[in-house]
Amino acid sequence: MDIKDWVMEILSKVEMGGMSASKAFESLKFLTFSDLEFAKVDHLREIRQGFCEVVFCEGKSIDQITKITESLLENNAGNIMLTRAGEEVFRAVEALDKRATYHPEAKAITITREAPEEYGLVSVLSAGTSDIGVAEEARITANLMGSKVETFYDVGVAGVHRLSPYLEALDKSNAIVVAAGMDGTLASLVGGLASCPVIAVPTSIGYGASMGGLAALLSMLNCCAPGVAVVNIDNGFGAGYFAGLVNKMVSGVPR
Repeated sequence: MDIKDWVMEILSKVEMGGMSASKAFESLKFLTFSDLEFAKVDHLREIRQGFCEVVFCEGKSIDQITKITESLLENNAGNIMLTRAGEEVFRAVEALDKRATYHPEAKAITITREAPEEYGLVSVLSAGTSDIGVAEEARITANLMGSKVETFYDVGVAGVHRLSPYLEALDKSNAIVVAAGMDGTLASLVGGLASCPVIAVPTSIGYGASMGGLAALLSMLNCCAPGVAVVNIDNGFGAGYFAGLVNKMVSGVPR
């Protein structure tokens, strides 16, 4: 049975009363995508996961990026995000939709078609000023998903007293993102203080022995504080997405 016949069978069951609409929805939500030959653009990811497919721009041509973005604009109702994007990419995307906004520190582009109603609280920390780009990618991601986000930057362990004024805010958070390079130990410190999940993001910032973020990654993976999860090096998007999902579930927002 091909997909068309399968879909028609499901719709016939709904029409005849043999299947509920909700059951049919669950069966069909994994189907729709656009085949652009060089990309298969997933149009139902927002329904399945709460956030539409994000365009990772690194390694893609401007033409590929614009065609993927056009497909998302035509087939998705939600907000759109592109990561690892330069200003040249932004100019091409802005030509498609004037609502596009460029976030230079995060090297991210957002197209906000419906401003989310903010809920809960996600806190985003950076150990140093040089980690802010990765932290900003996390902030933008969580905020675009609907999370209220507060940021606390340059609060690393080299001057640990700088963190203390923000402990009350961290205690109110549903999830905390910590972006840290060098030795990556800020995540362990926060993990030992927080009562909510901590998502640690190792950054590639540091001197030679940091090995492009590997030292911070290993430090975070070896963290003895409970409740700390670790994403890949410089993966601010993954951390922000994880924090956004946690915040959504804790806040009781329907999936």
